Amino acid sequence: MSIKRYCYACDLKNDSKLIAEYKAYHAAGNAWPEITKSIKDAGIVDMEIYLTGNRMFMIMEVDDTFNPVKKAEMDANNPKVQEWENLMWNYQQELPWAKDGEKWISLEQVFKL
Repeated sequence: MSIKRYCYACDLKNDSKLIAEYKAYHAAGNAWPEITKSIKDAGIVDMEIYLTGNRMFMIMEVDDTFNPVKKAEMDANNPKVQEWENLMWNYQQELPWAKDGEKWISLEQVFKL
């Protein structure tokens, strides 16, 4: 089985109270179990989110079963995931170059050692 990495960026609203709340939702053990299950069920074997200021970077490691289109369909048909995503929109905002409604933007790799 091979592992592939995907990297994304998204902004939080630039409000220290909202950023603290967002971080609390994502602290160890606080993410809803239905959300972590949906992540794992999609073939994502590891996911990390990093924050600087109000810009976040997500790094996902996925196995051969992962398909981004299938993951989007699974999420769209999962009421609990939709509830979580709607809640997270209270904290997140689109990057200036995002398409309407686009949340996490894929990063282009420009260097690899």
